[in-house]
Amino acid sequence: MSHGTISQRTMESLGVPNIDGGGHYIRTIEWDMMNKYKFFPLSMLSSFSVRCMLYPFTVIKTRIQIQRHSEIYKGTFDAFQKIFKYEGFGGLYKGFWVSAFQLVSGIFYITTYENVRQFLQQRGVQDSRIRALIGGGCASLVGQTIIVPFDVISQHMMVLGQLEGRGKSKAVVNPLNIDYQGQRKPQIALDIVRTLYKKDGLRGFYRGYMASISAYVPNSALWWSFYHFYQEQLARISPEGTSTLLLQCIAAPLGGVTTVLLTNPLDIVQRTGGFGHTFRILWSEEQLGVFTKGLSPRLFQSVIFSFTIILGYESVKRFSVNDEYKKEVKW
Repeated sequence: MSHGTISQRTMESLGVPNIDGGGHYIRTIEWDMMNKYKFFPLSMLSSFSVRCMLYPFTVIKTRIQIQRHSEIYKGTFDAFQKIFKYEGFGGLYKGFWVSAFQLVSGIFYITTYENVRQFLQQRGVQDSRIRALIGGGCASLVGQTIIVPFDVISQHMMVLGQLEGRGKSKAVVNPLNIDYQGQRKPQIALDIVRTLYKKDGLRGFYRGYMASISAYVPNSALWWSFYHFYQEQLARISPEGTSTLLLQCIAAPLGGVTTVLLTNPLDIVQRTGGFGHTFRILWSEEQLGVFTKGLSPRLFQSVIFSFTIILGYESVKRFSVNDEYKKEVKW
């Protein structure tokens, strides 16, 4: 592709003026600008690293959201201390290896997202926020269809053995009545799979699927849309020569916070089961607290996750960009 073609494309939707004079530089690296043989392995490595670092927050968030009121954990740090004290370091990584299968769905997710954005651009949709909104929603639909069974198993492992209630009513969480004492994690996971299948068949692995779609599709769509929105706003007010990657790493947490504030009740319903009935139960128990239940750990997780995933993702895209575009890409 000629230099003139690159510049024209950049001017249309991707770039901002280059302060060195001499054309434009690319702010958003598109799907067809990358070497996929570099992109896929680097992307998986980046995602796995982020997942290793942030998984304890997922466990904490899940446990806080499924508890009644605040009878066990008073907040993020209280949950961290209690899990670490009573279950050890491994308690913060319950269900991790099952959850790690999300790396597979992650590849389908990002491939869908990037290709939908490219498809829309080719059809004349130039607004990056609209393309991100639709792309993020489609990506989440594909990703959730693949990952929900693994997520169901992972969540069972996260809460297995957790104490619930107070005094004489205190009980150990074990909804499937699995003999997990002294068992290794792979064996526990296999027991969960067998019990779920025996109890509900394949449908048991997609329990809460519609609630999951209702929570994650709008969450993903809004996150990507806000990410591009904040990125554009920051680019307008930032001094010339400001690092594009820096702006992206600031835009991502801002988009994450905005999305969390808008979608928190949907996430709670997704974690606890069916939509309508579950929301009514939560409302009767929590009232307006349903809008803030688990909000603190989710905000904390979202800020860190948004920052780290975009730092990794945008860096991987820069490392994977084809040689013909390298001079057009600004860090």
